[in-house]
Amino acid sequence: MLVYPNVKINLGLSVLRKRPDGYHDIETLFVPYFGMTDILEIVPSDKHRFVSSDNVTWDDDLTIRAYQLLRSDFDLPPVEIRLTKRSAVGAGLGGGSADAAFTLMALAEMFHLGLEDWQLADYAACLGSDCPFFIYNRPMFGSGRGDVLEDYDLHLADYEIRVEVPKGVHVSTSEAYSRVIPRDRLARPSLREALRYPVEMWPDVLFNDFESSVFPLYPSVEALKKRFYDEGAVYASMSGSGSAVFGLFRK
Repeated sequence: MLVYPNVKINLGLSVLRKRPDGYHDIETLFVPYFGMTDILEIVPSDKHRFVSSDNVTWDDDLTIRAYQLLRSDFDLPPVEIRLTKRSAVGAGLGGGSADAAFTLMALAEMFHLGLEDWQLADYAACLGSDCPFFIYNRPMFGSGRGDVLEDYDLHLADYEIRVEVPKGVHVSTSEAYSRVIPRDRLARPSLREALRYPVEMWPDVLFNDFESSVFPLYPSVEALKKRFYDEGAVYASMSGSGSAVFGLFRK
């Protein structure tokens, strides 16, 4: 089976608080972006094989962990997984999470496991906080660790989304979280409120809380956001914990 895992962007990302389990409570709007995809092929095999453009070996990739997770509950035969990475790594686009989620969906279809989306999302949550989003792959409001999802009616048909990643910049998610400062929500509209404003007002009300900690470390990320505005973006932001930046341009 051949599939093309896409990436995502975050419209707003509010870091609310650090939890007792070490994770953070967040709020964000996940939006699929289909302009950047990996290539994932899974075929039955006589033994386990993993072939990757990144030279990753068996047991070292989220796609393998996804296979092993399902195999723990189902009698799956050996497979060969071939992964060609085309999405940027360390860019806040969720490429690895997408690969894992698409692996779960492909295996469920290949071997007729009869799993509903919500069941696949439960498996995906064991692999990463934003993995469940890619099971649904439509605009979803995320809360909790990002794994509590609600459908969101988003209207951006009048806008083109452009995504770029500064060359050579890879932001560690753990580093970004270690530096982020949860903000006082009373000082500005909540994320849900901000998303109800017209897109033209989003630069003043819709924020990614990671920007304040990532920009000083990686000035090229901030410079890319500024360039998008200089080129006419109605709204621009870093995605996730960086380093990718996206802009909304009126068509």
